[in-house]
Amino acid sequence: MKRKFFSDRDKLEPALITIFAGVFSVLVGVGLIFIVSKDPVQSVRNFLLGPLLRTYNFYYLLIAMVPITFTGLALCIIYQLKYTSLIVDSSFYSGAIVATAIGINVSLPPGLHPAIAMLAAGLVGGLISLLPAILKIKWRANELVSSLMFNYVFYFIGSFVILYYLRDRNQTILASMPFQKSFSLPKLVENTQLHAGFIIAAVFVVLVSIFLFRTRWGYEIRITGANPKFAAYAGIPVATVALYAHFVSGFIGGIGGAVEMSGLYRAFIWQMNPSYAWDGVIVAMLARKNPKFVPLSALFLAYLRVGADFMSRRGDVAFEFITLLQGLIILILASDKIANYFKERRLKRAALSHDLAAQASSAGGQP
Repeated sequence: MKRKFFSDRDKLEPALITIFAGVFSVLVGVGLIFIVSKDPVQSVRNFLLGPLLRTYNFYYLLIAMVPITFTGLALCIIYQLKYTSLIVDSSFYSGAIVATAIGINVSLPPGLHPAIAMLAAGLVGGLISLLPAILKIKWRANELVSSLMFNYVFYFIGSFVILYYLRDRNQTILASMPFQKSFSLPKLVENTQLHAGFIIAAVFVVLVSIFLFRTRWGYEIRITGANPKFAAYAGIPVATVALYAHFVSGFIGGIGGAVEMSGLYRAFIWQMNPSYAWDGVIVAMLARKNPKFVPLSALFLAYLRVGADFMSRRGDVAFEFITLLQGLIILILASDKIANYFKERRLKRAALSHDLAAQASSAGGQP
C-alpha cells in the first residue's frame, strides 16, 4: 500500500504542492518577521508557538476553526462543480442575521431554539446562493462577478435589518438586542468559549463527504464539474445540478453563520462583514476540494491566524501580515506551472524509458 501511494504520482504531486504552499508561506512569514521586527526571535516564537503555549490560545484555535470549516465545506461543493462563486459570504452573513432575529424574538426550549435558527438560516442561505447560479444559467453572467456584487447587497440589507429592527438602543455601538438564554449552544469546556458548534462542524464534514462521494447527487456534481458536455450527453440535468449544488453550499454557509452567532456571541456585534468566505477559499484549496481534508486545512489556517494575533498583541508585527501569507498560499495553489512542471518531467521520463525499452527490444530481436 505504501509503495502504491508513492508510485501514484497523480495523487502524490497535489499533496506535495499543498505541503509546499503551507511550508513556504510559513518560511516567508518568518523572513518577514526578521525584516520588520525589532525583536524577531521573540516575535517568531510568539507566531509559531503562541497557539500552543497557553491552553486558552489552543481553545481559541479550535474556536477559529469552526466558521472557516463551514465556509470551506460550502466552497468544496462549488469547486467540485468548477464554479467560482463566492456567494457563500452572503449566505454566512445572512444566516447570522436570520439566527439573530430568531434568537431575539422567538422563545423556544434550549437545544430546539438554536436548531430552529440553524435550519431557518440554512434555508435562507441556500436560497441566496441560488442567485449567481440562476444568472449564470439563464444569461451566462460571470458567477464570480455577480456573487461579489450580491455580497455587498446582502451585507447592507443585513446592516439595515440590525440598525432599524433589531438594534439595542441602549448600546453606544451598533449591536443587536441580547439573545435569549435558550439560544446559546452549550460549552464543551467550562470557563472557555469552545462551544458545541465545533462538534456540529465535525458532523458536517462527515455529511458533506458522504454527500459528494457516496450519493448520486454528489456523483452528478463531480461529473458535471469534470465535463458538462459529457454530463449532458449522459442525461444528467446540468442546470438542475448547478442549482441544487449551490443551494446545498449556501445551506451549509447559512448554518455556519447561525452556529457562529449561537455559539460565540450574546448579541450581534459585527461592525463589518467578517468575510469568512475568503478564508473558506484557502481552506477548500488546501483541501483540494475534498471535504475529508477540510479539518486539517482549517486547523492550519486557524493556527496561522491565532499565531499572528498572539504575535501582534505581544510584539511589533501587525496582524495584517497574515493576509500576505494567505495570498501567497492562494497564488501557489492556483498556479498551474508548478503542477505542470512535475507532470512534464514525469512524462519525459516515461517517454524516454519507453524509447529505451523499444530500442533494447528491437536490438535483442536482431540476429
